[in-house]
Amino acid sequence: MTLLLTTLVVVGALALSVLGGWGVSVLVLRWARVPDVILPEYERDATGRLVPILASTPKPSRPLLRGGLWVGVLERVAITGAIIAGRPELIAVVVAVKGLGRYPELQQAGGASERFIIGTLASFTVAVVVGLAAVAVLPLVP
Repeated sequence: MTLLLTTLVVVGALALSVLGGWGVSVLVLRWARVPDVILPEYERDATGRLVPILASTPKPSRPLLRGGLWVGVLERVAITGAIIAGRPELIAVVVAVKGLGRYPELQQAGGASERFIIGTLASFTVAVVVGLAAVAVLPLVP
């Protein structure tokens, strides 16, 4: 019975982290009023400087950072799991992988960096809080 209850607490915490983190991240991004903008494309001029390309017809919008939903799900599972497992140092790995993986996109899409930081901090906060709550509840499991 103890193993079943422990499993339920862990699985419940991971599910709450994923779903709660998604909701909180979306809400925080709305509160922060970070608009989905269409950023101009750039090219190098004769001197090598980046200058915006002035187009007469608007281009269709493209997502600034694709895959954010799945990245968020996986990061929250990893962070909450690391805390429950008693290995909070693994959070540094999640931060490093996410930052390095998004770095090229963030360099090119200037407006996306603010969304990235706000969404990441909201997501990480939920994952840590849920992980700590699970750690507090687990000793109470009979």
